[in-house]
This record gives sequence, structure tokens and C-alpha cells, in this order.
Amino acid sequence: MKYMLIRKADTDTENGVMPSQSLLQAMGEYNERLQQAGVLESGQGLTPSREGCRVEFKDGETMVTDGPFAESKELIAGYTMLNVRSKEEAIEWARQRPPEDAGKGLCLELRRVYEMADFEPGAGLDTHVKLTEKMARLPSGLNIHLSFQGNCREALTFYAEVFGGDLEPFFTHGESPDKSPFPASWNDKILNGSVNLGGRRLMGADMPESAYSRPQGAMIQLDYLDPALAGDIFEELADGGNVIMPFDQTFWAYRFGMVTDRFGIGWMINCTDKPE
Repeated sequence: MKYMLIRKADTDTENGVMPSQSLLQAMGEYNERLQQAGVLESGQGLTPSREGCRVEFKDGETMVTDGPFAESKELIAGYTMLNVRSKEEAIEWARQRPPEDAGKGLCLELRRVYEMADFEPGAGLDTHVKLTEKMARLPSGLNIHLSFQGNCREALTFYAEVFGGDLEPFFTHGESPDKSPFPASWNDKILNGSVNLGGRRLMGADMPESAYSRPQGAMIQLDYLDPALAGDIFEELADGGNVIMPFDQTFWAYRFGMVTDRFGIGWMINCTDKPE
């Protein structure tokens, strides 16, 4: 079930007081714990109400009122969407909110997101049910598994640095409870390793020459909004590798390039829209 953890506004947030570095650090670590636990759906902070407006409907007319709005305690300064198993679990995560965010006082509010079972059956609900059933067929994760010839540890460490991911614990051939068909010299090679990229994973394993197949007919495609960052990543992947298509403008994208890195893995780096 999903809960919205609402951070109520206060005098500081309505006055546009930006968070300190210590608060940013604490909130970043808190969000990272949420992400690693698999309960973080999304989260954002909101600008003061003076930068927003209200759109009201009355007697067939629409009225737009610019902020700011009074009663800051009734306003929202930010939110976090949690995907948890119970209200109690949502409360426990709310309790772990960093004390740095308390300041002169802090009010959090938890609201459960409606599910289809909460509504009365009918034709209108059927439309939403069909969409929900369609979405239910989507996998909860889509990960990529790569094979390497003994340098999986080096490759995944490199990818973690390039893409800003987190290396997860390696599991070696020597640690397998099953009798390995490989010689003892392979005990420190990787049987299973992964880089966590915001809940998506690049997985990998070392395979001996007799079982290894070089990737063919497949490439990993990555989208970026910032063309400068995308270009830097392309160059890092190209270092020691082979550029198939230079990172440049195309008729379908502002910037696009193809490269095979030094580990033999193919990449497509894509930046569709020109920045404003």
C-alpha cells in the first residue's frame, strides 16, 4: 500500500529559507535509506506558496488566485511517496525523519493512497481496473545481466563510478555452496555481482572461456536530460573502448552516440531534447 508522507509548511519554508548543508546531508541519507529499503516511490520539496496559485471552480466559472496563502500550517512544503506493507511501517519511517528537519517544530502527515478495492463496483471503476490489471503485468524490476571473462569486479566497479551507482556485495565462485565445475583459481572470481542504479541493476558474473559468449545484437541504452553530462559519460565509456557512432546531433535526438567499452559491453547514450 502507498502512503504520502506530507511535510507541512512553516514560517521558514513559506519565507523561502533554503535548507542548510547539514539538513541536506541528513535528508539525503534518510532518502537513501528509504531507497535501499525499496519503499521510496518519489519525493519533492515545494517552493513557497507565493510562487503558486489556486484554481477554484464555482458556478461554472474558474477562478485563479495567486499566492501567497495564509495559515502556513495548512500548506504543504514537500512530500514523500512510500510503498509499504502497513500503516505501522509508514509511521516507523516517519519517526525516522532526521531531527535536523525539526527546527522550531515539525509536522508530518501520513495519508493512504486509495486502492481499487476502496471504490464501489461499476462501469466507471472498470476503466480503472483494466488499466490497473495492465500495469500489474509490468515487472517490478527490469535488470541487465552481463558476462565477463574474469574482470567482472573491475567492470562493475567502473560502472558504479561512471553512473553514480552503489556496488552491492559480491558473491564469488568460491562462496557457492554447490561444487563448482571451475578450478580453484576461479574461487575469487564473481559468481554474482551488481550495481544498484536507483533500484535498477547492472548485474554481472565471470564466465570461463568455454562458457563465455561476447554480447552480440544487444546494447544498453541510457537516457540523459543534460547533454554535457551525457557527453562526459560517453567519453568515460569510450576510454579504452571503441566508438561506433560519435556522440553528436541526429535527426531523432539532440545528442546520441554508440560505444563499446573496454569490457566489450555496448552502450547507446541518448539525449533527446535540447536544453532550454
